[in-house]
Amino acid sequence: MTLQQLEYLVALDKHRNFVKAAESCYVTQPTLTMQLKKLEEEYGFQLFNRSEKPLRPTENGLIFIEKASEILSRVEELKGFMKTNTEDIQGEFTMGIIPTLAPYILPRFLPYFIEAFPESKLFIQELQSEQIIEKLKSNQLDLAIIVTPLHEYALREIPLCNETFLVYLPENCPLIHLHELVDADLEAYELLLLEEGHCFRDQALNICKSIPRDSNRFIYQSGSIETLKSLVDKGLGYTLIPELSITTHDDSRRIKRFREPEPSREISLVVNKAFHRERLLDNIRKVLHDHLPEAMIKNRPRVRINWRTK
Repeated sequence: MTLQQLEYLVALDKHRNFVKAAESCYVTQPTLTMQLKKLEEEYGFQLFNRSEKPLRPTENGLIFIEKASEILSRVEELKGFMKTNTEDIQGEFTMGIIPTLAPYILPRFLPYFIEAFPESKLFIQELQSEQIIEKLKSNQLDLAIIVTPLHEYALREIPLCNETFLVYLPENCPLIHLHELVDADLEAYELLLLEEGHCFRDQALNICKSIPRDSNRFIYQSGSIETLKSLVDKGLGYTLIPELSITTHDDSRRIKRFREPEPSREISLVVNKAFHRERLLDNIRKVLHDHLPEAMIKNRPRVRINWRTK
């Protein structure tokens, strides 16, 4: 078994196609196929079921691929120790961010990061949480800004801040006259939700858990917080919004806080444990801290709402 064979194996699992995997490794398809066949012969079992389309790993292959990915991550970690501090900031990096953070955090972060580190280049992908987790674990992303905790052994979480959940009400809602709310205040009104797959949706349901899910209320599912706010503006219900989504154009009378301790979500910088660019991570964290609202950085009475349990 060689590291090169493990690289071919992981590439084939990523692309599930011999031609694409070979191209990504800069070798010919026969070379990649031959090396994987040698690996299978050495251990006496098939790694991929070639009769299935798309190509799928066998049961033994899945275990082997997971271990191979761990080994390659450790090799990259070892290589990283040989790099200079300057190189920790320079280069190209892939970053994932969830849709409920991207429009509110990136404008506060990117202009300042680009100005401070012109020799770094970020390739940013907007993805849902589970997609980001899988890509971090398989080293398809270098880092991510995501809601935590994730309870993933292979990943390292670097907390950045806590963002409060707020209630966004329609203009004619009697709750406007209340100074602050509790979840029971919302039972008689229509809850507008993001579509399934968004961690913000799961957190909203955890906050509003007293609302019967089998009721006949109108529930609209959207992929955008801004779309939900527009529907609330038309009087179709209420929604929960993250603190960063508030703009100067919003009617402050219709935005209500929960009674302390306020529900919030923890936002973190997350990397594979094998990621070694500490100066890069430190500087990203510093830029974010410098340009996020001070109230999000400071400790306030809050209760963290988790979206994922393991």
